[in-house]
Amino acid sequence: MAIPYKRVERKNPMDENSQPKYYIRLVTLGQTATLDTIAYEMKEASSLSLGDIKSVLTNFVTAMRRALYNGHSVNIPDFGVFSLSARSEGADTMARCSVKNIRSVKINFRASSSVKPNLASKVAGEVMEFVDVEKMAEQTED
Repeated sequence: MAIPYKRVERKNPMDENSQPKYYIRLVTLGQTATLDTIAYEMKEASSLSLGDIKSVLTNFVTAMRRALYNGHSVNIPDFGVFSLSARSEGADTMARCSVKNIRSVKINFRASSSVKPNLASKVAGEVMEFVDVEKMAEQTED
């Protein structure tokens, strides 16, 4: 399976007089992978039942949220690290800086080097192929 992409034209937003350039944007095709589809693939590669895998993944999410909400990062070896970050408004003084200044909180994910995409990889199953969606569309029209 190949990774679909398209070309997009963009100008530098900081320089109104700049010439537009073309960039590659990866696109998602088809349906999103769900807990059911991922669990089914895992079931096919293990001796666990579909229900066992779904239960473990669901409980993992609950336990991970609890750890994050208690101020911990969550490190899953060979996968990555989850942590929280906050966006807040600045305050003129330390006394005025409080949790009331927090506008949003998000979960960050930093992939470990073992799952980060590697364009130079020659290992079977890790080689990344790309396909131009515009050319794919032209081929299906013919």
